[in-house]
Amino acid sequence: MSLRQTALKGMFWTYLDQFGGQIISFVISVVLARILLPEEFGIIAILMVFIAISNSLVSSGFAQALIRKKDVDELDYSSVFYVNLSISIIVYLILFFSAPLIANFYSDPRLTLLTRVIGIGTILSAFSLVQVARLSQLMDFKTQMTVRLPSLLAGGIVGIWAALHGYSYWSLVMQMLCTQFLSTIQLWLRTGWYPKRVFSMERIKAMFSFGSRLMLSGLLDTIYTNIYTIIIGKFFSPAEVGFYNRANNTKQLPVLNISNALNKVTYPLFSKIQDEDERLKEAYRKILQQVLFWIAPVLIGMAVLAVPLFRFLFTEKWLPAVPYFQILCMVGILYPLNSYNLNILKVKGRSDLFLRLEIIKKTIVTASIFIALPFGVIGLVWSQVGLSIIAYFINSYYSGRFINYPVWEQIRNITPTILNSFLMGAVLYVILLYTPALSDLFVLVAGTIIGGLIYFGGAYLLRLDALDEFWGILKLKRKKS
Repeated sequence: MSLRQTALKGMFWTYLDQFGGQIISFVISVVLARILLPEEFGIIAILMVFIAISNSLVSSGFAQALIRKKDVDELDYSSVFYVNLSISIIVYLILFFSAPLIANFYSDPRLTLLTRVIGIGTILSAFSLVQVARLSQLMDFKTQMTVRLPSLLAGGIVGIWAALHGYSYWSLVMQMLCTQFLSTIQLWLRTGWYPKRVFSMERIKAMFSFGSRLMLSGLLDTIYTNIYTIIIGKFFSPAEVGFYNRANNTKQLPVLNISNALNKVTYPLFSKIQDEDERLKEAYRKILQQVLFWIAPVLIGMAVLAVPLFRFLFTEKWLPAVPYFQILCMVGILYPLNSYNLNILKVKGRSDLFLRLEIIKKTIVTASIFIALPFGVIGLVWSQVGLSIIAYFINSYYSGRFINYPVWEQIRNITPTILNSFLMGAVLYVILLYTPALSDLFVLVAGTIIGGLIYFGGAYLLRLDALDEFWGILKLKRKKS
């Protein structure tokens, strides 16, 4: 099977996994949002910051190191498994004994027990990290999909049942732990891989020299990705955390479906051609244009239709989240640009530069938070837009040097898609402005159809490369069938 065919197959199963997973998660989230209060979501969102940090520590960059390593064997897998499991136990104990401090920091005694229970998921995830890394290295995304989707569905059913029976925010905890447990069990049974009684500190040291920098970079990124939740939780009410979290999660729906699905495929794909700069540049250019071609109009269209969207899905109690959501959509457009640029640094083995850039960017984030905090939550959200633009220029400058794809060439390639997307949004906004009051569902359906016609019409007139590439992929599939 050629590299192109492998990539297309991987993309198909990954998209199916991401799209199916996000649809299941989103539907469950909508149901729970209608039952629970924003404050109850906010309480759990605060703690998920600490769980994300814990999971970043547990991974320690070894998963990325395993995927990148060309001559990986059973000794590598088993050694990483035992190290990850040991770290997860240590991290959980730190969480357990730090729980009262977390509760004191947020002045909420409920967080002590919640932290100790949610933290169990950190140990559960450590049991499946190597299995997921092995499947990713083999580009077996079909198995990952058939494990993930049933786990999400079962966990969601448990969460909804608990919410309907008055378990409040504990229903969200039960949902998460059930999903993680079922996923871990299935990965052990489906992959057939079990750790052997072998261990090599030399192998761990070799991978840690690469993975440790990614771990620190990932840790920094996790902290600063969630830092707004930390700040809002400290200085504002749990309800505000809930509104911000709802806005951010809704924005992430298309971002995760389109961008992160490709990210799972592109890293192992780029790793296979890491020494062929011309092929790497061409693959990167096509993927970047393709993902932006889909993600930009979706996010801009959702921002324009935000009020009827939130009212229809979550009911009016969630409308205060709309302004946050509309601003965050601009951040979502820039996310894939930053993500894929960083992937170039990883496949080139420059985890040292990766870490250095993360430190620089996070220093800028810290300064921006102090500047934006007096302007409230809306100021913090706007600051993310400016930070995303700065991060793009920093990331693309350095990654572009490795594959001879400078930042201005990247901008020249993506500008037509960005302009076409904003033009579609502007026309759709004017149409809605002069449309009489209609049902939210009608506005959403009509707005999606009109926006789609405007966007694809503009893409055809502008002869966008991404549209031609997409038609080429469809023709290739038709020929094979």
